[in-house]
Amino acid sequence: MQHQVIILVGPPGSGKGTQAELLADDFDFYNLESSKIIETKIHENTDNPMLKEAQANFKNGKLVDPKLVASWIVDTIRNIGAKQSMVFSGSFRTIQEAEIETPIIEELFGNKNVHIINIQLDGGKSVERNTNRRICKANRHPIPNFPEFKNITTCPKDGSELIKRILDNEETMRVRYATYMEETTPVLDYFRNRGYTILEINGDQGIREVHDDIMRGLDKASHPDL
Repeated sequence: MQHQVIILVGPPGSGKGTQAELLADDFDFYNLESSKIIETKIHENTDNPMLKEAQANFKNGKLVDPKLVASWIVDTIRNIGAKQSMVFSGSFRTIQEAEIETPIIEELFGNKNVHIINIQLDGGKSVERNTNRRICKANRHPIPNFPEFKNITTCPKDGSELIKRILDNEETMRVRYATYMEETTPVLDYFRNRGYTILEINGDQGIREVHDDIMRGLDKASHPDL
């Protein structure tokens, strides 16, 4: 069986990171978390003028330069190659990134093995979830603002302390959602124009319900004649 690629698209707070972790665990996929790559890179050398600008944009909820991000993502894609299936959470954020990264993914995996999933969530819910979410200090595991996580004080995966990111404030989240609508939603049309069918998922559900919908959609896509 050829390796697969799952690309999760959705606004901040839609649960892309959580669903990517579940899919990675279920299928032994490599979880390519673009936000983690970006955060690591922009703090590597703040004396670099380009990285200073990237860091400022990141803090203000704006997108880091698409060409710069695409170069980081492409390096990771090529390092993994077609050796392991991959799930993308947070890519692609712009048409420019998609135009750079998609041909490489198709070359390595074949377009029939690429699945695009759009997790839908409105602006109010996006801001609400993000301003109340936490992550674990050790490995950045996302702890969504869902009832099942309300009273936990340590990460269920690694036991580390739970923290709230400084960037997860209402003002920044509203900017991030507006930026998503302007910059990222056109990526869905880009994929449609390349012949992909988008799997649409209602993100305003519990984690398990969203995951079950994704699994049913992927199964149907893999067995269209059933």
